[in-house]
Amino acid sequence: MNRTGPQALPALAQRRILHLPDRGRFLIWDTSGPPQAPVLVLLHGATLNAELNWSGVITTLAPYYRVITLDLRGHADGLRSSRFRLEDCADDIAALSAALGIDRVIPVGFSMGGFISQLLWRQHRDLVAGLVLCSTARNVCGSPLERAVAMILPSALTAAAWSPAFYPLGADILGAALLDHDLDAAGRAWALTQMRRTTLLSALGAAQAACHFSSHDWVETIDVPTASIVTMRDQVVPPRRQYKLAHALPNNTVIEVDADHGTFLSAPSRFATALLAACDAVSGEAGAPGQAQMVTAS
Repeated sequence: MNRTGPQALPALAQRRILHLPDRGRFLIWDTSGPPQAPVLVLLHGATLNAELNWSGVITTLAPYYRVITLDLRGHADGLRSSRFRLEDCADDIAALSAALGIDRVIPVGFSMGGFISQLLWRQHRDLVAGLVLCSTARNVCGSPLERAVAMILPSALTAAAWSPAFYPLGADILGAALLDHDLDAAGRAWALTQMRRTTLLSALGAAQAACHFSSHDWVETIDVPTASIVTMRDQVVPPRRQYKLAHALPNNTVIEVDADHGTFLSAPSRFATALLAACDAVSGEAGAPGQAQMVTAS
């Protein structure tokens, strides 16, 4: 089903501003959820932002969970920094959780956000109660083409940093490829507008950081419940790579969705249904993990 138009973050997501020492200003969206509900922290993909990646799922998740989301550093309203590092993003989430008085969270990471979720477990294990990993992998540099792109990115980033002509350009130049081909015109226009809130320079930095990420050597040691949402028609993160991550996780539920990488925008209700099932599996709301599911909700 094609989107019929853009969708902002729902009103129940309360906008809050926090100032963290040695980090800066955090703009977050926080839904309270039921008393004592598990806390989800939604982490978006590269070139995206919280509104674009997650606006279609919060209403589905909020009756059961406290849901927190934010723009990652370098993206839209996120923290500004001279260098983008996935490890710094993970530390940002830990610092934010401490400021909010939250002891345990379930990171929900989409694409690059899945890398940050894995790093959050590695760097702050006591904080992470489980992981939900969507359209993501153990790395993105396996094929010869991907390795070639990874080699080119540092030069592209340097050129962008030194040339004033690059400064006005937005992340939509890279991010447009993430969108489903069957996305309707209104949805595509809104998505590209959201992507332009992130500079091309920041997007290149995020892409370079993502190319350097690999959890091959330690992903099998993740000792919390996990769930993988596999987008089966994904042309950005190939399904075979998503399955490799899913099979490497020792305590994992696999939820398959017949969709492309941009399902969060082209089929938000289907994505939300899959995401709720994944969160329930990790939080213990829907039986033991380890059972593969096929989600076909429209």
